[in-house]
Amino acid sequence: MLATATATTARAAVPIGADGVDRSLAPYALFGLRLALAAMWASHGLLKFLVFTLPGTAQFFASVGLPPMLAYIVAPAELLGAAAILLGWHGRLASLLLTPVLLGAAFVHWPNGWVFTAAGGGWEYPVFLAAMGLVHALAGEGAFALRPAAGRAAA
Repeated sequence: MLATATATTARAAVPIGADGVDRSLAPYALFGLRLALAAMWASHGLLKFLVFTLPGTAQFFASVGLPPMLAYIVAPAELLGAAAILLGWHGRLASLLLTPVLLGAAFVHWPNGWVFTAAGGGWEYPVFLAAMGLVHALAGEGAFALRPAAGRAAA
């Protein structure tokens, strides 16, 4: 009987929900996801501005059949989205709104195959990032967010 009581007490000390999610660590996992997504969006946005330049990005977009003017929307959206996601200020919405950018990238890389290390890059990376963006949009901002979920304090 004592062993059963101890095991029950030990389980109660760890806030794991019926869904198997550790409620004490999940906010920090989501913060880690926000850091990774923000770094990816910032690096890709800066690449378009500083390395390829916006006219160069527009030219690339045209070469793959996308409207060239899209470059002038996508690059700033990537940087603004990165900031929103990093800060946890409407980051969920930013992740959701940036999903079509990743799906567009997957479309461009589709002919190259699955693996992103293939010549020209495959569609594995953008599809994975789109999935992670959707996880962020569904799961929430997590710890250290400027705009935590309603009814919850920031960690």
